[in-house]
Amino acid sequence: MSATTSAATPVRALTEAEAAVELARLAAAILEADIRYHGADDPAISDADYDALKRRNAAIEARFPALRRPDSPSLRVGAAPAEGFAEVVHAVPMLSLANAFADVDVVEFDARLRRFLALGAADPPLAYTAEPKIDGISLSLRYEGGRLVQAATRGDGSRGEDVTANARTIADSPAGLKDAPALLEVRGEVYMRHADFARLNARQAAAGEKILANPRNAAAGSLRQLDPAITGSRPLAFFAWGWGELSAPLATTQTEAMARLAALGFPVNPLLVRVLGPGALVAHWAAIEAQRATLGYDIDGVVYKLDDLALQGRLGFTEASPRWARAHKFPAETAWTRLEAIAIQVGRTGALSPVGRLAPVTVGGVVVSNATLHNEDYIAGRNARGEAIRDGKDIRAGDWVQVYRAGDVIPQLADVDLSRRPARAVPYAFPALCPECGSAAVREPGDAVRRCTGGLICPAQAVERLKHFAARGAFDIEGLGAKSIEEFHAEGWLREPADIFTLQARHGAGLAAREGWGARSAAKLFAAIEGRRRIGLERLIFALGIRHVGEVAAKVLARHYGTWAAFAAAMDAAEVGEGRHWEELLTIDQVGTVLAAAVVTAFHQPAERAAIARLATELDILPAGRPGAGTSPIAGLTVVFTGTLERMTRDEAKVRAEALGARVASSVSARTDLVVAGLGAGSKARKAEELGLRVIDEAAWLALAGGG
Repeated sequence: MSATTSAATPVRALTEAEAAVELARLAAAILEADIRYHGADDPAISDADYDALKRRNAAIEARFPALRRPDSPSLRVGAAPAEGFAEVVHAVPMLSLANAFADVDVVEFDARLRRFLALGAADPPLAYTAEPKIDGISLSLRYEGGRLVQAATRGDGSRGEDVTANARTIADSPAGLKDAPALLEVRGEVYMRHADFARLNARQAAAGEKILANPRNAAAGSLRQLDPAITGSRPLAFFAWGWGELSAPLATTQTEAMARLAALGFPVNPLLVRVLGPGALVAHWAAIEAQRATLGYDIDGVVYKLDDLALQGRLGFTEASPRWARAHKFPAETAWTRLEAIAIQVGRTGALSPVGRLAPVTVGGVVVSNATLHNEDYIAGRNARGEAIRDGKDIRAGDWVQVYRAGDVIPQLADVDLSRRPARAVPYAFPALCPECGSAAVREPGDAVRRCTGGLICPAQAVERLKHFAARGAFDIEGLGAKSIEEFHAEGWLREPADIFTLQARHGAGLAAREGWGARSAAKLFAAIEGRRRIGLERLIFALGIRHVGEVAAKVLARHYGTWAAFAAAMDAAEVGEGRHWEELLTIDQVGTVLAAAVVTAFHQPAERAAIARLATELDILPAGRPGAGTSPIAGLTVVFTGTLERMTRDEAKVRAEALGARVASSVSARTDLVVAGLGAGSKARKAEELGLRVIDEAAWLALAGGG
């Protein structure tokens, strides 16, 4: 059976091969949506569609946990900060929340926490806080000695935009505090009330300026103005929902801590309550949903947080979200409109992605004009096994289609009204040639999409790869934006990443004399390029644009191999499916066969490898930083847990090990430093003994980790 599949194939019907393909498609679609939503304040799809993608991704990962990709959307937060703002590194990561969409998800959330904490049926119910999820833009306010010294957006969770001057204009953000901790970082949501939004748009219309799409985008755009005076003229409001770095604890519970913030002068949502157990959470969600239309501001769900802060500390975080919190989202919204055309976009990996161009329609307050059509099977009304979806109805230009969304990100099509299909509408023929370069577009076994075979000769792939290389999160070259890359590529000045670092020598004079540039702009760009010759290993690996390798995967690989020389040598020596270098790749926690094959294959393509070598000669590549915890005896070690632990769950043990600077691996190899063997330890413990590795029991582990 082919491993191709479609977005309509039920998760329970997916084979393992199909699941891997679907996870790859979801990762690409969600990344594009995140960039448009968080980085550009210009959502390409609805919240409903976006949440549906995230929900499907989570369901597949739950059924096939070994297939979770290092670039999985479940490991990523937001998008990189925008150009034009100074960068702020969050002392405590500013993570997003995992989602729940149904009552059963809330019950499972509670059950998962109880399993993690080893709580039994006889133990009392867990206490939670529940409060509305404000549909705005997250903001962190840092106070030192009671004075506001810095404000930053979420950005990508690790790095945000410095919007201090703008935040000072928001009446709800106090400029000074009394009786506050010496260091207090308050986090919350900037939003715009419906009435204020309407008045703002009326002023915009009267002045002949742009009408803003919705309150969320208006709030985000207003906070991220380069001129603080513009922000000050906008009616922004703020609700606090948490905190980051602290010099002293605020309280012992979430409820008491939020009350402390309110006493300090920060607005806290009046609908925040403390409840016991999942049933009470769902009841409060229903109560808030019933009030949603009367609140006067947009919310898109309810946020649940474990009340006990000590338990929050034990649960810790995943790469992208706290384990102790969930966002219970409201249902999707729908509308009907005409599908005017089907367009094909070619991405940096050569994927031909169909996009529906819609007659603009407002869905839940957002104007939608584009929708994802996933792949050719989805358009044809079938899944990869030829089974009918949408009752077998295909999608054609001219059709009336039902658009659905669950917020402000990627819209999808839910249905087609055949009674309104134009007589002239014909079935859509998916292109067999790349629309950008004319190369064959092939659909290989195991892939859900067609891909251009042109590689670097395809301008779309070359340009998109260059954009990726220069973007934030990768080399972050200020001044080398999308338009400049397109311009330089069309001129023949840039063909591959190494060309960026020889641009001044080859075309410095030409750029200085070019219309729209000038000597000053050119000098600024060249200085920015020179400033990026010294680059961290994880950024370089991510910047290469290898399929399936996102920021999290790049960081995992960089930390494992340490240096560029070691990484490149290992990839050059590795062979897909065999040998010790391949086996070593697969021992790395979060690295599966799909990702490993993608990296090895990239290094074994002659043209690709030569381009990478040319790039490396232009750079000073810094070794990867190791996560560490001061003098912790396990900092920098690779640890494997096996068997059953009695004093804590395996999940909690892994979290503690990572917090202390260790790397947690999923299997034992010669590179393993320490194996913690609990009760019933089996093959992993035996292999460790055969390799002569250090094996300890739970008591010794707790002594090392400071928990015994």
